[in-house]
Amino acid sequence: MKMHFVETIKIKDGTVMALPYHQTRMERTVRRFFPGLALHDMPRLCEIIDAKAGEGILKARVVYGEKGVETVEYAPYHMREMKTLQVVEGGDISYEYKSTDRSRLNMLAEKKGNADEVIILKHGLLTDTSFTNIAIHDGNGWITPRCPLLYGTKRAALLDQGVLTEADITIGDLQRATCVSLFNAMIDFGEREIAVNDINTELI
Repeated sequence: MKMHFVETIKIKDGTVMALPYHQTRMERTVRRFFPGLALHDMPRLCEIIDAKAGEGILKARVVYGEKGVETVEYAPYHMREMKTLQVVEGGDISYEYKSTDRSRLNMLAEKKGNADEVIILKHGLLTDTSFTNIAIHDGNGWITPRCPLLYGTKRAALLDQGVLTEADITIGDLQRATCVSLFNAMIDFGEREIAVNDINTELI
């Protein structure tokens, strides 16, 4: 079975956002799964992405595999409404590399019930939602899971900037927090914050 991976990149008013972080993650993936491509023809996102100059926010979806970049698609981006969360048990789920195969994540997302989105628990610790990294505010600062499912580009930038601190986060830590922030390459930090009272921590 051929493996494919994806980078989802934000283009804001004609500017490609966080491109070095996307390039770094893509190169890490290529070296792991396609070493021949890494040696001879490493894809360069700066040569592939068309900024599509103009106002507004676009999402560029770059799919790549053993032969390099296969498709690049652009679409207007509209942020999902998210006001409530449900904690779910993720079992042995793994999503260390941003694969196009999201079947396990989608199965867990279906357990959200009446909530808008899930937070996935693995080995007793919080990880991510089905499509964003997370951080909790403990009253002093913002803490993000030390071992997320996916090492997101926005997460990496926020750690480099000193905005976030890594730590193991339990359900108890979540219950004592004031709110949770959801973020990814398309959602800026602070755009989606959810009060802990709007999170169901009873496991499903």
